[in-house]
Amino acid sequence: MKRHSLIALLLALSAFALLGGCKDAPSGGSNNSAGGKKMTIALLPKSKGNQYFATVEKGARAAATELGADLLYDGPTNTDPAKQNEIVEGWVNYGVTVIAAACENKEGISAALKAAQDKGIKVVTYDSDTTTDARSFFVNQATAEGIGNTLMDEAARLTGEEGDFAIITATLTASNMNEWRKHIEARLKEKYPKMKLVDTKPCDDQKDKAQQEATNLLSAYPNLKCLMAICSPAVPGAAEAVKQAGKAGAVKVLGLGLPSENKAYVKDGVTQSVILWKVEDLGYLTIKAAAAVAAGSLKAGAAEFDAGKIGKMEIQGDNVLLGKPFIFNKENIDGFDF
Repeated sequence: MKRHSLIALLLALSAFALLGGCKDAPSGGSNNSAGGKKMTIALLPKSKGNQYFATVEKGARAAATELGADLLYDGPTNTDPAKQNEIVEGWVNYGVTVIAAACENKEGISAALKAAQDKGIKVVTYDSDTTTDARSFFVNQATAEGIGNTLMDEAARLTGEEGDFAIITATLTASNMNEWRKHIEARLKEKYPKMKLVDTKPCDDQKDKAQQEATNLLSAYPNLKCLMAICSPAVPGAAEAVKQAGKAGAVKVLGLGLPSENKAYVKDGVTQSVILWKVEDLGYLTIKAAAAVAAGSLKAGAAEFDAGKIGKMEIQGDNVLLGKPFIFNKENIDGFDF
């Protein structure tokens, strides 16, 4: 009889402990998935060898630490759409909570991201989007039109609104850069009839290749007045080519890049303008938004997103907007350390 009573008591205590555990379990806060488990956020850059994405990662890790989430960061060494797909497939098998991807090939990665969604994994994109059915939200550093117009307007200002210019992009398949180029060309046609886009060359997100392509452009187009570099490694690459050619000041250099990578060229007068946004904040916002989507607190139809220490962000449709582009130049670049 005593033995049966002891067993009954132990079973009762076990049941009480389980009920207590259910009562105290997390209720789906931003650091937990819908099932109450610790959230695992997977962050995919276009390439790990790019300082731009290293800065994104810094902001992302700060956000993940605040949220108490695990952050996985992996990507190709150099731009490689097939490798991005492979990494996503690995994360699906691992069972991450949410994936945040900067997409090298808009359509090429969509199948892998849709497969992740089919497994219950939430997907957001940042920096460079995929197809809208392959993710919930796009964390947009600025609108494509805003970036394209800012680049074109600044190139026009630097050249007196006339003359030949060329573009150096990352790859000819980079979806975000193709959108920027579309708006650059539209702005050119609309406002600057005396300017001519003579060529567009890819550098595969590599500074050395950007320098070589810029050198080739300077040789092929002796009347070139401006080099517009629209990926971060291409800006210092183009500047070095202009410097080596002895054309500093004669051929203007501008582009999208990090102040830290271009400061010396700007202060020497080789590069006139660096255009960007706060890259670390992009990483921070991406993780905050990804966690909110996974937790169910950021849903379709929202008009605003509270991103904590960086403030409230406007949402346009399914785009969470970081803000407008900023122009760094000789007068202000010393004030920035990223």
